[in-house]
Amino acid sequence: MLLKYFYDAALAHASYLVGCQKTGEAVVIDPGRDIDSYLKVASANKMKIVGVADTHIHADYVSGARQLAESGDVTLYLSDEGPAEWKYDFAKNYKHRLLKDGDTFDVGLIELEVLHTPGHTPESLSFLLTDRGGGADEPMGIFTGDFVFVGSIGRPDLLEEAAGMTGTAEPGARDLYQSIERFNQLPDYLQIWPAHGAGSACGKGLGSIPSSTVGYEKRFNPSLQFKTEDEFVRYILAEQPEAPTYFAVMKQVNKEGPHVIRADEFPAKLDVKKIGQAIATATVIDTRSRSDFANAFVAGSINIPMKYLAAWSGWLVDYSQPVFLVTSSTSIAEANRILRKIGVEQVGGYFDSEEIATAGLNDEMYRELSPEDLAPQIQSGQVTLIDVRGDTEWNENHIALAQRCFLAKLPKKLAEFDGACTLIFQCRSGGRSAIAASLAKQAGVANVVNMIGGIQAWVKAGLPVVNESSISRGPDRLASTHEAACQSQAVFWNAQCPVAIG
Repeated sequence: MLLKYFYDAALAHASYLVGCQKTGEAVVIDPGRDIDSYLKVASANKMKIVGVADTHIHADYVSGARQLAESGDVTLYLSDEGPAEWKYDFAKNYKHRLLKDGDTFDVGLIELEVLHTPGHTPESLSFLLTDRGGGADEPMGIFTGDFVFVGSIGRPDLLEEAAGMTGTAEPGARDLYQSIERFNQLPDYLQIWPAHGAGSACGKGLGSIPSSTVGYEKRFNPSLQFKTEDEFVRYILAEQPEAPTYFAVMKQVNKEGPHVIRADEFPAKLDVKKIGQAIATATVIDTRSRSDFANAFVAGSINIPMKYLAAWSGWLVDYSQPVFLVTSSTSIAEANRILRKIGVEQVGGYFDSEEIATAGLNDEMYRELSPEDLAPQIQSGQVTLIDVRGDTEWNENHIALAQRCFLAKLPKKLAEFDGACTLIFQCRSGGRSAIAASLAKQAGVANVVNMIGGIQAWVKAGLPVVNESSISRGPDRLASTHEAACQSQAVFWNAQCPVAIG
């Protein structure tokens, strides 16, 4: 048997190619949209991909199942569990088999047994693998999809938080508990191959180790330690990461079937003189580095560097409108590939970043300053500091007098703010806050500063932070300072304009 692991760090997404070396047949589990890597590995090992199996209708990336089905004589293995609204609409157009709990399917001499493990979504499946070609008559591992991760478990609230399906979070959590009860009956020796690693929004506290065992997770996974259903439900619904808004779009795309990418589809290079028109009618994303953008950019464009493109484009772009890119001729292929992975199809073209610089169109900038430079103004309340991190990060520690506004919610809040005021943006290390700074400039805020190094650099410089425990147990002075700092967002956005930094 051949088992090949693929990992897309930008999406924290894991997929697998399983092949029978005796028959030369292979199946791909939970494929991403970029299928070339699977085809290359299969070819290098003299195998043919004959099947694709999705554990569930994915919300965080475009599945490559349909793209692989177009590549040859491939059977789709898809869930037939869950209610009617969670069926695969596109399957009827391809060779397929719909799966229910207890079903099995073979790839050469490899057997995959289907377990219905709902909770993350109603139709979620897991696949037990038995290598009969190697003489085994018992399973060696399980593909858990978004059910059990290393150190965590799939969140049950995405349908409610991202897709707006009110009232589904708690029933999903209770389904998940029942799935865990079944998981706990599996042999300890089984390997676990999940669909995500650390950084995914499909769960909280995911580990960065690519695989584990059933026994290890039973013993150490925090989500598997609860003895009652109610305790588990309270735990699993608390402090989940923010649900990306584009997840609802991805659910629909993967249910209906994504657009099949053709080899000749590629964004056109556009005349840089037309960038103003593009900015006036659509979103223009500059993929250059944070520092390059801060020093010189086209007014009205926003900055999402290539390393953050997959993680943040889905939050910030309007999927119903075209997107234009500012990037280099050597980077456009990668940028386009990344956007397609999260279903951004309407890339109207790109403007060459070097040609823009030569034409002198980079007429805007914002400042980047260190925590040491900014601390006196921040601590005296002379400026407005906006922390764009998530709730969990904020609760761990934050800068006193900082105001909290999660990055994805910033565009709507900026419309309420006086564009003449100075805003300082801060995150963990300076990456997300740079995106925030570009959004503020796009919104017309004249005085924008990004804190270099974020709260990590602030702490390293020996500057003070507060957290929820220190607030509750600390002296009255600290508590009152925090109370003043954490006034409601309504007060913050209507506050008087602070002084600008000199």
